[in-house]
Amino acid sequence: MSEQEPVAPSSSGRDGQERAPRPTLRDSLTAFRYRNFTLFWFGALVSNTGSWVQNITVPFVIYQITGEAGWLGASTFLQFLPFAIAGPIGGALADRYHRRTVLLITQSGMALVALALWGMWIGGVRSPLAILAVVFAGGLVAGLNIPSWQAFVSELVPRETLLNAVTLNSAQFNAARAFGPAIGGLVLGLIGISWAFLLNAVSFAAVIAALVLITVPRLVKESRAERPSVIGGFVESYRYSRARPGIWVCLVVVLALGGLGSPLNQLFAVFADQVYDVGDVAYGFLGAAAGFGAILGTPLIVGRGSQLSRSRLTDLAMLVYGLAVVAFGLSPVYVLGLLTLVVTGGGYLAIASTLNTTVQLHVDEKMRGKVLALYVMCLTLALPFGGLLQGLLAQAIGPQLAVAIFGCGFLGVWAWLRFRTDLLAAMDTDPVRAPIADP
Repeated sequence: MSEQEPVAPSSSGRDGQERAPRPTLRDSLTAFRYRNFTLFWFGALVSNTGSWVQNITVPFVIYQITGEAGWLGASTFLQFLPFAIAGPIGGALADRYHRRTVLLITQSGMALVALALWGMWIGGVRSPLAILAVVFAGGLVAGLNIPSWQAFVSELVPRETLLNAVTLNSAQFNAARAFGPAIGGLVLGLIGISWAFLLNAVSFAAVIAALVLITVPRLVKESRAERPSVIGGFVESYRYSRARPGIWVCLVVVLALGGLGSPLNQLFAVFADQVYDVGDVAYGFLGAAAGFGAILGTPLIVGRGSQLSRSRLTDLAMLVYGLAVVAFGLSPVYVLGLLTLVVTGGGYLAIASTLNTTVQLHVDEKMRGKVLALYVMCLTLALPFGGLLQGLLAQAIGPQLAVAIFGCGFLGVWAWLRFRTDLLAAMDTDPVRAPIADP
C-alpha cells in the first residue's frame, strides 16, 4: 500500500477562482491504502457484527422473560453504566501503555465474557438479573477498551488521512450495526438464542487476529513520575476539554445523542410486539435498519459531506436525526418505521463521525486517551440514564409517545445550538492556532 498521498489537481470555476475538485470514490477510501488500518477495519467489522448480534439478542431475551418495557430500560442502564465507570481508567491505560497491547487484553476479556453468557444460557439459566450481571461485567471490560480503541485509529494512518479514517471507522461500526441485527434476527428465528450468543463469542477471533498482525510504534512514552492518578487524569481531561470550545461542544452534542436519541434502540422489541405485531426476523430488521441507513449515507458523508464545514454538517445531521426519531415514534406501520430508522442511521453516522473527528484533531497526543475517555463517558453515562427514563416512560404512556418526546428533546438541544453559533463555529477552528479559553 502506498505511503504517499497523491495531490489531485484543482479546477477553476466561472469566476476564475480555484475550486477544490469534487471527491471521488477513490478519495473516499484513502485510509484503506494503509495496511494497518485495513487489517483493523475488517477485524473490527466481524467482531462488531457479532457484538450487535448479542445487542439485539439481550433485550429480546429480557422482554421474552419479563414482558415489560421497564426491564428494557434497566437492561440499557446496566449495559452502559459500566462503560462510564471504567472509562476514566481506560483513558489512563490508553495514555500509559501501548494501545495495541491494551486492546489485545481487553478484547480477549470481552470474548471470555461472551463465552460465559453463552455457557450460562445453555446451562439453563433464565434469570434476567443473572443475564444482566454478565452483561454488566462485559460493559466494565468494554469501558476499559473503548478509549484505546478510539485513540488507536490515529496510530494507523497519517494525520492528514485521519478524517477519512475516522469516518470509515464509523461506517464500519454502522455496517456491523446493519449486518449484526439482521443476522441476529435470522438466528433467533431459525436456530435459537444460544447460537446468537455463541456467534458473538467466536467473532472476537477476527479482531484479535488483526491486532496480532498490526505493528505500530508507541506514539507517547510517559515516565512513571508523570503519571497522574485516575481521578487526577479525569479532572485534567475535563479542564483540558472545557478550555477548548471545539471539544466542549462535541461533549454537549454527544450527551444529547446518548441521552435523548440513542435510547430508542432498546424499545425495538416492544415496537415489534405491541405496535407492529411482527416476528423475530422482522424484529431483527428493525435493529438493522439504522445500520443500513449509515451504509447508504457513507458515500454522501465522505464525499459531499467532506465539502461542508464540520459545524454545518453537525447542524444538518442533528436536525435530520431528531426529526427522524420523532417520525419513528409516531409511525403507525412497520414499513414506515423501517424507513424512518434508515434515516436515523445516516444522521447518526454524520453526527458521530464529525464529533469524533473534531475531538481527534483538537486534542494533543499525550491527552488523546484521557480526552476520548471523557468523550465516551459522556455518551455512555447519558445512555443508561436516558434508557432507564425512556423505558419507564414507555411503560407508563406507551413506546410511541415516549420515543417522540425524547426526539423532541433532542431537537430542543439542536435549537439551542442554533442560537449558540459560537459553539458550533468552534468545531471549525484550526486546532493548532485555536485560542484557549479560560476554564
